[in-house]
Amino acid sequence: MKAVVYEAFGQRPTLQTVPDPTPDPNGVVIRVMASGVCRSDFHAWGGHDSTVQLPHVPGHELAGTIEAVGRDVRNWKPGDRVTVPFVGGCGACPQCHSGNQQVCDDQFQPGFTHWGSFAQYVAIGQADLNLVGLPETMDFATAASLGCRFVTAYRGVVDQGRVKPGQWLAVHGCGGVGLSAIMIAKAMGARTVAVDVTDRSLALAQEIGAEVIVKAGNTDVVAAVREATDGGAHLSIDALGIPETCTNSVKSLRKRGRHIQLGWMLGDDSAPPIPMDLVMGNELEIIGSHGMQAHRYPEMMALIATGALTPSRLIHEKISLDQSIDALANFEQYERAGITVITDFD
Repeated sequence: MKAVVYEAFGQRPTLQTVPDPTPDPNGVVIRVMASGVCRSDFHAWGGHDSTVQLPHVPGHELAGTIEAVGRDVRNWKPGDRVTVPFVGGCGACPQCHSGNQQVCDDQFQPGFTHWGSFAQYVAIGQADLNLVGLPETMDFATAASLGCRFVTAYRGVVDQGRVKPGQWLAVHGCGGVGLSAIMIAKAMGARTVAVDVTDRSLALAQEIGAEVIVKAGNTDVVAAVREATDGGAHLSIDALGIPETCTNSVKSLRKRGRHIQLGWMLGDDSAPPIPMDLVMGNELEIIGSHGMQAHRYPEMMALIATGALTPSRLIHEKISLDQSIDALANFEQYERAGITVITDFD
């Protein structure tokens, strides 16, 4: 199969022909029809994830059709249209038994723990637990865009954030995760403030439902958010994952507010200065959120089916497998609004 491979961290990947994967007894092989290009792939390529072993194929936001099934798979067959959470559960640990596969003790992640979906085929384990069926009405690019950023935002806003109608949500960083959070919050009846450094991202944030936009840079972000929300947000999300956005998010909260960390903080950014005096004095909650379980997809898919959520609006660009090399290696050098998806694997 064709696949994008990097053989050293930070070294430009190349398009190579590599052996096709085979399914393990409980797994499947998926013919990849779409794969998102995500900041997490960029972090892994940069050597910020200890689970990545070289040489490596990136990619964890994927959708496609089942090509082959292992002998013990019961619920899936070749030709089925599927997607998968970016965190797969083992099915045997206490976390999986409690329904929390997103923090499985023995989790696997395509594009991190094993070769991912910047390729024509990808292997996924524990298929009966981890796969999600796709309706015929959903195209593969939209399905792939759900895989990391949209589902991470959904669980962060709905399950972890417990957002309620009329509450204020501040979103710090309007990339794929942040824009998804704004769209989801609006569908839940919340009001949102979007914070970013780029005009294009803020314009899209406003288009999909942000009531207030704050351009970071020379602006006092915390003061602007607190003024717009009449004293602070009920819920605030760091959707970027750098110390500045994390700290601003916490400081933007009203008393007893909730900070949700969605942006992955790695390397030098892994230990941000949290104002614990405010956390304690204002009884703030600091909450992490890590993907979403396969069994939580149906609620989200139902909202997509009704049109309450339209993740396809967040797709900025569709590219080829060959073009994904530049998209990955130069991820932080381009001003983009929305999600880039690989759709051409020939």
